[in-house]
Amino acid sequence: RKEKARVSCSLPEPSWEERLANAVTPLWRLPYQEQLQVKYESQRKTLQTLASRLEELGIDAQKPGGLYCPLQPVVPSPIINGYRNKSTFSVNRGPDGNPKTVGLYVGTGRERNIVCVKANHLENISSKHKQVAQCYEEFICQSPLDPCILFHEGGHWRELVVRTTRSGHTMAIITFHPQQLGQEALATQKALLKEFFTCGPGAVCALTSLYFQESTMTRCSHEQSPYQLLHGAPHIFEELLGLRFRISPDAFFQVNTAGAEVLYQAVGELCQAAGDTVLLDICCGTGTIGLSLAHRVSKVIGVEVVEKAVEDAEWNAAFNGISNCEFHSGKAEAVLPQLLASWEDARPLVAVVNPSRAGLHYRVVRAIRNCKAIRRLLYISCKPEGEAMRNFLELCCPPDPRKKLAGEPFTPVMAIPFDMFPHTVHCELMLLFTR
Repeated sequence: RKEKARVSCSLPEPSWEERLANAVTPLWRLPYQEQLQVKYESQRKTLQTLASRLEELGIDAQKPGGLYCPLQPVVPSPIINGYRNKSTFSVNRGPDGNPKTVGLYVGTGRERNIVCVKANHLENISSKHKQVAQCYEEFICQSPLDPCILFHEGGHWRELVVRTTRSGHTMAIITFHPQQLGQEALATQKALLKEFFTCGPGAVCALTSLYFQESTMTRCSHEQSPYQLLHGAPHIFEELLGLRFRISPDAFFQVNTAGAEVLYQAVGELCQAAGDTVLLDICCGTGTIGLSLAHRVSKVIGVEVVEKAVEDAEWNAAFNGISNCEFHSGKAEAVLPQLLASWEDARPLVAVVNPSRAGLHYRVVRAIRNCKAIRRLLYISCKPEGEAMRNFLELCCPPDPRKKLAGEPFTPVMAIPFDMFPHTVHCELMLLFTR
């Protein structure tokens, strides 16, 4: 009987805060060194998968340990808590029934069990981000307008994005579904927001920039629906490796600034860029990688799809007195093939790619493969087990006329994981390919 009593004893249900922490920062209970070991094993499995897939293509990829290239220890983050410089908060019903809770989701749309939980306890989010989220919730709770949870059911108040820099700048971007509101009603809401964050309770946030975006879609670019500056400066600024960078509302910037410095220093070392080298920075964002290495090379060519990010990159180059950089705006799959097809420069060409989780478009990989001048390639991926794996195989497979892959294949020679996201299972994997 005693044995049965012990077996039937169930653990108490975790609190909503624990559920959110387990979903967003699943390693939060582990000491940091154990977190790094978990990530190392995860990256090891990814490289083992790559080796197996290459074997299937007829490439002798199995080296000692089942890996195709050496895997270095995970490089730790210089900052472990509150490291995120960008946070995105949703608006939805909270555990207490408040339909205007500002936080992060627990649950899934498929299961129809989504609950929005405040993020005040999460270790990867800074106190400034939590403060702005709390103030936004206070504002929308006072508003007679409903939150927009499902577009077709109406409502207006949506996401909040907070961006901060180490120099103390804070940008808040509020997404609003206009539904059927006219311009006058919209102007009223914008005026109320500005008053709240400049003269009202929200003034405690000391915002550098307050933006408003009218959006009828889940995500809108600036071109689809312009970011409207309600208060303050149009940009915030960050210092990185002795350079000053301008950041627009939707420009990509590594989410862990201190970690990015460590990553970019390693990029510089592995590029082995000499004075006559041309550096091709694909998916360059605001130009951070290329600009930080510009003093080592003869020229930097950046390619980026977000127009505002390219504007930032050009401003960053001019402000920092860097004159050997050029940036191209457009999709990499449209820009790069044209750029490389006519490449006749005799200087060594090194490529660095840092794509989103979706990886590189096939036409980008094909352009890189078919450009004989590229002998060295650094691929930085935040999800190497995902679509990036397809890219790795395309880079390394034998020439294939059917796929128009004529160029000599690359070989991965080193892999280094960087912990840019403490408390989560993710890290950035940098793979060095040569041929």
